[in-house]
Amino acid sequence: MRLLPQSLFGRLVLILLGGLLLAQLATAYINLSERGELLYRAGGMQLAQRIADISKLLDSLPAAERRRVAAVFNAPPLAVSLDRSPLRAAGAEAGEFPLSMFSAVLRYALGEGMSATVVRAAGAPPARPMMRHPMGGPGMQGFGPASAFFVVQVTLRDGTRVTFDSYLSPQEQDMPLRLALTLAVLLGTVIVLSLVAVRWATGPLAALAGAAEALGADINRAPLAEKGPTEARRAARAFNTMQQRLARFIADRTRILAAMSHDLKTPITRLRLRAELLEDEALRAKFAKDLGEMESMVTQTLEFMRDAGAGEPAQRVDVMALLESLQTDYQDTGAAVEIEGRIGEPLSARPQALRRCLANLLDNAVRYGRRTAIRAEDDARQLTLRVLDEGPGMPEADLERAFEPFFRGEASRSRETGGTGLGLGIARNIARAHGGDLVLRNRPGGGLEAVLSLPKSGSELL
Repeated sequence: MRLLPQSLFGRLVLILLGGLLLAQLATAYINLSERGELLYRAGGMQLAQRIADISKLLDSLPAAERRRVAAVFNAPPLAVSLDRSPLRAAGAEAGEFPLSMFSAVLRYALGEGMSATVVRAAGAPPARPMMRHPMGGPGMQGFGPASAFFVVQVTLRDGTRVTFDSYLSPQEQDMPLRLALTLAVLLGTVIVLSLVAVRWATGPLAALAGAAEALGADINRAPLAEKGPTEARRAARAFNTMQQRLARFIADRTRILAAMSHDLKTPITRLRLRAELLEDEALRAKFAKDLGEMESMVTQTLEFMRDAGAGEPAQRVDVMALLESLQTDYQDTGAAVEIEGRIGEPLSARPQALRRCLANLLDNAVRYGRRTAIRAEDDARQLTLRVLDEGPGMPEADLERAFEPFFRGEASRSRETGGTGLGLGIARNIARAHGGDLVLRNRPGGGLEAVLSLPKSGSELL
C-alpha cells in the first residue's frame, strides 16, 4: 500500500504509535466508565446519608419545630418540604443502577421505623438528559447531561412525610484535568521513548545500508564500526570480513595482471626490435601494427582491472575547463565536438580519471557518430554530462552488455573500426568510483546517448 511508510523505521513507528494510541483510548474509556460508576456510588452514599440524618433529626423534633428546621436544610442539592402528597412507587425504575443503588443505601441508613420511597424526578428520562430541577430554585438548574435527579419521600415514625428533591452534581462526573494531564504525559513519554528505541534499533541497519552503498565506490573504505546490539555487531563484523576478502581478492587479481602485463611487455619489445630487422617494409608494418594492438590490449586490460583512479588524490576540478580542453584536443585531430550548457562551481573529483572517462566516451562517439556533442546539466544535487552522437545506435539488448569486458557491437570485431571493447567498462568504473553512474540510451532521432551522472556530495573523495 502506498500509504504505508517504506522504511523500517517508519513502519515500526506506525505500529508502535498505533498500538499505544489504541491502548490509551481503551484505558481512558475504562477509567472514565469505572470512575462514573464509582462517583455515582460515592455521591449516592453521601446524599443518602445526608437525607437519612435530616430525617432522623426531624423525627426527633416536635411537629411544631420541624418546618423551621426543614427550611434550614432547604438548600441545594436538597429541596426539603413537608406534607406533600404521597409518591407512587410505580414511578420507580427498579432496573436503573443509580436509582436502585441510591434506594438501597438510603433504606440502610434510615434503619428500622422509617420507610422511604425513591422515584426519578417527573419528566426526567433515564438517559441523564439536559433538564431543570423540578424545584427551579437557585443553583438547581442548568445541569448537564450527567445529572441524575431523584425525589425521595421519607415517612417518619409519626406518619409525617418529608419530601426531598435531590440530584447528583454533574461536575463530579466530568473528567478532571489531572487525569487528562496524566494520560497526556504518559502517552507523550511512551511516544518519545518508542521513537528513541526504534531509532536506536534501526540505526545500525541504516549504517550497514550506507556502508554497502559506499563499498561499490571505494572497496578500501574504512571498516564499519562494530557497535550496538549483538545482532548489529555480528552483521557489521560479517560485512567487514566480506569487505576484507573482496579487497584482498581484487588486490591479488590486480597484482597478477600487473605481473602478466610486465612479463608480456618484454617479449613484445623483443618482437618490435626483431620486426625492425625485417627487410620487407610491408611485412614490417603489419608486425608493428599487431604488436601495437597487443600492447594496447595489455595496457587497457590492466587499467580496467585496476581500481579506477586509485592513488590519485581528489581535488576541486573545473569540469568546464576540462571539457574545453578535450574539445581542443579532438579539434586538432579533425573531429568536431560541440559543448552545450554551462557548469557553475567546480566538482570534487580525480582529474586524470575523470578526463580518461570523458575521453573514452568521446572516442566512442567520434568513432561511430557523424556529429558529437556534450550537453552539460548542472543543478544543486548532481552534475549530468550527456555525450551525444548521430551514429547508428545499438540494439536495446546490447545497451547494458556494452559495458562488459571485450564486448563489441560489431559482429566482425574488426580492429579497423573499433578498439579493444574496454573503453566503456573503464568509463563506468571511473564514474562509479566517484559515486555516480554511466548508462547508454538510444536517442529518439537516431544515435547514441551516454549519460554520465556525478553527485555534488563528493566531499568524501577529498
